[in-house]
This record gives sequence, C-alpha cells and structure tokens, in this order.
Amino acid sequence: MDSMSCASLAVREINAHLRGMTPMDSAQIRDPGGRHNLAVSVANEITITVEGNAGYFLGGLGGCADGSGPTIIVDGFVGWSVGENLMGGTIRVRGSASQSAGSSAHGGVIVVEGSASLRAGISLKGGTLAVAGDVGAMSGFMAQAGTLLVGGNAGHGLGDSLYEAVIYVAGSIASLGSDAAIEELTDDDVLDVKGLIELSGLD
Repeated sequence: MDSMSCASLAVREINAHLRGMTPMDSAQIRDPGGRHNLAVSVANEITITVEGNAGYFLGGLGGCADGSGPTIIVDGFVGWSVGENLMGGTIRVRGSASQSAGSSAHGGVIVVEGSASLRAGISLKGGTLAVAGDVGAMSGFMAQAGTLLVGGNAGHGLGDSLYEAVIYVAGSIASLGSDAAIEELTDDDVLDVKGLIELSGLD
C-alpha cells in the first residue's frame, strides 16, 4: 500500500501519484486535515483510504463512462460536493457530508453513512447516492436520472424540478418541491430498494 501524508505533499502531488497507480493497488492518504480536491479525476481501479476529514470535491470527476473507477473510503467527514460529476467507482464516507453530495453524478455509487446537508443529489444524472441518515432541503433538485436512497428524513423541497430520477425515503418528508409526487411502492420498487441496500452495504 502506498502511504502519503498531506502534511508533506501538496494535493496536486498526491492526485498525480494516484492517477499513475496500477489497477488493484491501494493507497492511504494520511493527515488530510480538511484538504480540498483530494482524489480528483482518478479513473483507475484502485482503492484509496482517506484517514480523517476531507474538504470539498473529494473524488470529483472520477471513474469511467463504463462504470469502472476507484474505491474511495473516507474515515471521517467530507465537505461540499463529494463525488461531483462522478462517472464510475464507489465513494464511501464513514461520517456525514456537507452540501451537494453527489452533484451531477453520471454513474458510480456514493454512500454516506451519516447524514448529508442541503441539495444532496442535485442535478443527479445517473449515479446512485445512498445516505443512511437525513438529507437537507432541496435534495434531488433537478435530478435528471439515477437514484437517491435516504435512510432517515428529508428536508423541505425534496425533488424540486425532478426529471426522471427516483428518490426513496424511509423517514418523513418535510415538503415536496414542484414536479415531485409521492407514489406507493410497487413490488419492483421493493426489490430495487433491497438491491440498493445490499449495494451500499447499509443496514
């Protein structure tokens, strides 16, 4: 496993090293200290562990159009737009996420084991965002395709200006946004939710 410290290396150096790693290799990022833009634009199938809290845009622009990409595990919290414009691969956040988690994700899977703040899944374009806890206001705003799975409650304006994306909420919904409607679960929906839970590794 390659081990790199944010205390001694610039983010640009760390990301360049990650992009040059051989598929199936592993990397550890130590002392992140809330650094922004870690593991950005990494397409190769490697495993990256971030030991601590990270800043915004972690894992953004990652993966490939065929759904392949890195597996990124954050043992902490993340800032804005984790997995922004993700194409493939998996990002798992052991803590909570700030605003716009999974924004414009075209593919891949983003799992937040805590809660996510405002606008989770904004402009989702085909990716999967699974949040074990709550999501904030305007989550799923202008979501065009893909799935948002919420294990807790959803804030106001859920699914505002929704296109073809699907949002599953286990808890309560403060209010729906325009163009969003509540539907009864079908048998196919139940199977989809079970598959999403298995895929995300949530309880």
